[in-house]
Amino acid sequence: MFVHTVYFWLKPDVKPEDIQRFEEKANAMLKIPCIIHGWLGKPAQTSRPVIDSSYSYALVVTFKDLAGHDAYQIHPVHNDFRESCSMLWGQVKIYDSE
Repeated sequence: MFVHTVYFWLKPDVKPEDIQRFEEKANAMLKIPCIIHGWLGKPAQTSRPVIDSSYSYALVVTFKDLAGHDAYQIHPVHNDFRESCSMLWGQVKIYDSE
């Protein structure tokens, strides 16, 4: 199992219609065939000192293996998301685990 976790910090001046586009394009990626499971969400309403809820959105997708991840990285839907939405975030952090 390969888990790809991406945290996005959207810019403060992002307009509602841009947020809608971000959500639509991110959710479209969840239908890429090599993805086993996928979720897009906002920070949960939890409050403990160890929790970082400073991000705007989290995207978590799982693949069978590294090959699935690599196929996802070059998939046209993923490329469209990056090209259409990268100007909306000020920071992105990615954590991959096996």
